[in-house]
Amino acid sequence: MSARIRKILTVVDEIREEMGRPVDPPVRRAVACAVIENPFAGSYVEDLTPLIEAGEELGGMLARRCVEALGIPGDQAESFGKAAIVGEAGELEHAAALLHPKMGTPVRAVLGKGPALIPSAKKRGGLGTPIDVPLGHKDAAYVRSHFDAIEVRVPDAPRAGEIVVAVAVTAGGRPLPRVGGLTKDQVKGEDGLR
Repeated sequence: MSARIRKILTVVDEIREEMGRPVDPPVRRAVACAVIENPFAGSYVEDLTPLIEAGEELGGMLARRCVEALGIPGDQAESFGKAAIVGEAGELEHAAALLHPKMGTPVRAVLGKGPALIPSAKKRGGLGTPIDVPLGHKDAAYVRSHFDAIEVRVPDAPRAGEIVVAVAVTAGGRPLPRVGGLTKDQVKGEDGLR
């Protein structure tokens, strides 16, 4: 792998009850983070290709870690999202290079499909900075029950010259959804919208 990884963190969140009501089946969400060295920390570089290539490698690896943590085959995943936190010696464009040009294809390969846009977030921060990884249905962006987010933080990252890269995958939508819209049973999964 071209990215120099200092550590990996995987978190599973399982919601069993909401407002005193059982959530059955429980909503399970996973997020996997890699803390990587930022090769461009402290300097402006025009060509961000190394980060673009690292994003491609990290996307598949982190998505696999999520589905393994959830204990499901990739094609049973329902939502996805991605995010990055750049340490203070980096710039937001470093996060964009990781997240946008090539990360989506390997994430979708792990999940067996996923024509919808992968929601994303990026920010700059120091040690322990949290980020909300936005979530959306992987096959149809209009499935409101899957508009959500999962917060993650790595207590000792990012250091000034690091980037925290996160991919989130779920095995369900929000608990007890009831705001209408397209349901997951109505998804055609052809255009990424419906």
